[in-house]
Amino acid sequence: MGKKVVDLEPETPFHTFTVEQTAQHYSTSITEGLSSSEAAARLKKYGANELQGEGGVKWYKVLWRQVANALVLILLIATALAFATGDYAEGGVILFIIVMNAAIGFWQEFNAEQTMEALRNMSSPTSQVIRDETRTTIPNNQAVPGDIMIFEDGDVIGADCRLFEVFNLETDEALLTGESLPVQKNLEHIESADEALGDRLNMVFASTTVVKGRAKGIVTNTGMKTQIGKIATTLMSVDSDEQTPLQKRLNKMAYFVFLAALILVLIVFAVHKFKYSKEVAIYAISVSIAIIPEGLVAVVTLTMAFGVSRMAEVKAIVRRLSSLESLGAVTNICSDKTGTLTQSKMVAVRMWFPSDGFYRITGTGFVPEGDIFHQGESTDGKYYEQDEQIPAGTGSNHYLRMIQTASLCNMSELRRTQHPETHGEWTAIGDPTEIALQVLAYKAGLAKPDLVAKGFNLIAEFPFDSSVKRMSVLYKTPETSMGPSEHLIFMKGATERVIGCCSYWRDGDNERPIASEKGGDGRVEFEAMITEKMNTLASKGLRVLTLAYRKFEAAPDVDLVHGLVREEVETNMVFLGLVGIYDPPRAESRPAVLSCYQAGVRVHMLTGDHPSTAAAIAKEVAIIPEELDAANSPLVMTAGQFDAMTDEEIDNLAELPRVVARCSPDTKVKMIAALHRRDLFAAMTGDGVNDSPSLKAANVGIAMGQSGSDVAKQAADIVLTDDNFATIVQAVAEGRRMFANIQKFVQHLMSANVAEIVVLVIGLAFKDDDGNAVFPMSAVEILFLNMITSSPPAMGLGLEPPSESNMREPPRSAKQGLFSFEVIMDTFIYGLAMGILSFVNFVIVVVAMNNNNFGSECNAHYSHACEGVFKARATAYATLTFLILAHAINCRSLRESGWTYTNLSTLKHNRMLWLSIIVGSLLVFPVIYIPGVNHNVFKHSSLSYEWGFVACALVLFIAFAEIYKLIKRKVMKPLSLQESAEVKLDRSATGVDSFMAK
Repeated sequence: MGKKVVDLEPETPFHTFTVEQTAQHYSTSITEGLSSSEAAARLKKYGANELQGEGGVKWYKVLWRQVANALVLILLIATALAFATGDYAEGGVILFIIVMNAAIGFWQEFNAEQTMEALRNMSSPTSQVIRDETRTTIPNNQAVPGDIMIFEDGDVIGADCRLFEVFNLETDEALLTGESLPVQKNLEHIESADEALGDRLNMVFASTTVVKGRAKGIVTNTGMKTQIGKIATTLMSVDSDEQTPLQKRLNKMAYFVFLAALILVLIVFAVHKFKYSKEVAIYAISVSIAIIPEGLVAVVTLTMAFGVSRMAEVKAIVRRLSSLESLGAVTNICSDKTGTLTQSKMVAVRMWFPSDGFYRITGTGFVPEGDIFHQGESTDGKYYEQDEQIPAGTGSNHYLRMIQTASLCNMSELRRTQHPETHGEWTAIGDPTEIALQVLAYKAGLAKPDLVAKGFNLIAEFPFDSSVKRMSVLYKTPETSMGPSEHLIFMKGATERVIGCCSYWRDGDNERPIASEKGGDGRVEFEAMITEKMNTLASKGLRVLTLAYRKFEAAPDVDLVHGLVREEVETNMVFLGLVGIYDPPRAESRPAVLSCYQAGVRVHMLTGDHPSTAAAIAKEVAIIPEELDAANSPLVMTAGQFDAMTDEEIDNLAELPRVVARCSPDTKVKMIAALHRRDLFAAMTGDGVNDSPSLKAANVGIAMGQSGSDVAKQAADIVLTDDNFATIVQAVAEGRRMFANIQKFVQHLMSANVAEIVVLVIGLAFKDDDGNAVFPMSAVEILFLNMITSSPPAMGLGLEPPSESNMREPPRSAKQGLFSFEVIMDTFIYGLAMGILSFVNFVIVVVAMNNNNFGSECNAHYSHACEGVFKARATAYATLTFLILAHAINCRSLRESGWTYTNLSTLKHNRMLWLSIIVGSLLVFPVIYIPGVNHNVFKHSSLSYEWGFVACALVLFIAFAEIYKLIKRKVMKPLSLQESAEVKLDRSATGVDSFMAK
């Protein structure tokens, strides 16, 4: 390592290289990998391991989206009309607002696009490599030539690699070759440099999928130099232009608003008998833009970007924006157990042998320190015959064979890291269950490296498969003084799957047939005994594995490496015993599940564990009541029971099972279908290749970022970087918060628009001395209210923290649009109230205080005769400004009081909101009092006593809002949990009601 890397041509035929030649070319070590510093240097030299595609965020595309819309077109028309009629001040202000709106939208959306680009990179596949002598996971785009890459079942291969270690590896290369069948790989040297791509069996290629087995390889090409790079495509793309349900609803709203704007323009011209003038044209445009919420796109962009960023902070990467909105409607969460509800730090704590009884093992975690004690049998499950410590490396032949099986039928690795910063710490690589068994072997003094060093040689492996739920390996034993070398099959897996392969059981040093020698049904009796012991372990929350072995003698003409048939090998096994493995629940799982119940969200645990084990953990994390008799409750089922039921039988269940044990991928799909038939909205977690169908079938698919396969991540909507169930609950809460905030700011913006329309349309009834309509508000005032006064508080509402009742309310219906009846009612009632109060103040000043003097041509310029109109206009403008700002506080909650000390004190948590209210209030004064700006631009005058009317209107509006909310709380149905039909059924037998009452 550390040597200069020689540049290689893209077409270098690495399949013709030996492993040693390949390693030499890239100055790497197949055992130690690259150092971090060398990898960083190569990353600069070769570039990121990614395909050239969109090339990141294009600023000009984002800018074009800001100006290419109907709103900007209307404003440009208004600007052109103002300049054409010589009103340069008004035209200049409108043009400035166009530029400012585009700039704000561009800045927010460009940042949001960059955030999403970063998150897409974070959600891209990862690769396992050896760096600094340690196996680690890196983002796939950081892989470099010379890296030692590790592949397992379900992985998407991150780069082109020359293989040097293979165990039953098969890959799906249909993407490159069109061959539908998996390709079995080997290490054989290939002579021909022109060998067809599909025949390069010692190579694997980027973006192909591992169908079976595992392997290690040297990275030969990355990025555009890979085979997939040559055809310029990728499986990892994310559709960033996807139109979400929210966007569709906003588009429908935009069409409605645009139609309303056209109608209002016709009304303005109709009042003036369709006589064209500069003032009428400007006013018509002003009325039309008054109903269009100019800041809506910018506010939605900010809220979505903020929501995605918050999700990333809580370890959830959003791959599809639509899922962010969907989370708020989730009614059911179907979760895996291992690593999601539990810590995924399994430790073997109990063993049971037919002749010896129970053993207990001490110690926790990956550290192979602890003792093993022989306890014997127990009559009551608490007290045992003895408690004798077994020294490491000793024990009966039965005991030692059991430990050998745990050690060798195992692909995990334990090692002390040699990295300077973590020197001496134990780390583990592999499946958590296998790690627990390997730690057990270390404690017993029969670690796999020691056994391999003594001469145990792996010949063949039949990896764990979800369809058979077991694994077996063929080893050749070393020659000893006790006898010659022999071949042994070691097996581990689910009890019911392993026992089915067993014909004998180990009794001390003897192997006895399971079938009764006396002609009785010995297998039934034996399986009943095993089931009893297994239930004893499973009832304590232990995951139970069964171990078996047998001597193997193959026919002389059989290839032991490639010629073995799994079904023939895995027969006539000898049952050894049971191992109980405990995976403690995460501390945050129980509170998270209880939070789900409080929010009306049901949790289902779908796991591959034994029913008793699954039920025990489910009780610990509160998925089912502690007093529930799991063996006789319909809330706990096995996959066999659930899959055997017809759809009609499932639909007739009072409630779907909360726990499904021995679950297969097909069972998950069937559960999703059952939930959908009940009109429920489901989220499903998954980590394996076979979970892709259920992830796609669910309304929200959630993949595990740490343990999940790349195929599962591709199928998912959201990826959890910490594999934690509590993160799912936080994501649901965030989805609810975001939807509620969108409703808040849309209501705020539209209420302000309704208020402006009320003032402008009613104001058409007033005529000046020339018989022309007097405009109660100028076009610039309207634009200023929409852009400067109303939009910033709306942005603040989009950033509101979740309400206290956020996770105490029922899930919203997935069919519920953005505008519920209550939101529409509030929008019009608040808008009418603000509009009427503003218009009343206009009337009071111009009619009562100025003797009904409307002057002449007061819409175009200031004169002494127009002083009353200009003051009335300023009063109406100031009134509406403060009412809009006060309404932002009302919109923080649909029903709760917004003006109590408790509510106002929480404003400090939303800096954007309170700053926008303060700044918006302060901006009123320069707009009203700066000479020239007031008369020539805004068409209003300075105020004096009129501030009293403004203050009175503000007090009246706040009082009205509080009385209105009080009436709603008294009259309208409270926002409490609405149980679905299945929960309203009699569930006394399940005990769930009493659990919920707790």
